[in-house]
Amino acid sequence: QVQLVESGGGLVQAGGSLRLSCVLSGRTFSSYAMGWFRQAPGNEREFVAAINFRGGSTSYADSVKGRFTISRDNAKNTVYLQMNSLKPEDTAVYYCAAKFTSSIYDTPRAYDYWGQGTQVTVSS
Repeated sequence: QVQLVESGGGLVQAGGSLRLSCVLSGRTFSSYAMGWFRQAPGNEREFVAAINFRGGSTSYADSVKGRFTISRDNAKNTVYLQMNSLKPEDTAVYYCAAKFTSSIYDTPRAYDYWGQGTQVTVSS
């Protein structure tokens, strides 16, 4: 059974930075593509970033390109989301997701496993 646990959320002022972490347990992390998604109140869950199983391929939503960086450490079973130059519109619950595949995907329905989410709040 795959379990995903996110951490690193919090309250930050606009222009600040946060780094989210997500640890996968229960399966071989290096076999899974990983994604970050977010959901603000009243909105659908939206794609933020994804990385393939080896870390050699990444994808980003246009809204975060140049500000966010996804990375992974397969030795630590962990995927990261470094978020810089944060804006109030980045406020949301952030979720990590995993899929057993060599590809990467930017749609929520493609992913098989989800974490519980971590709140990110950016004040203006």
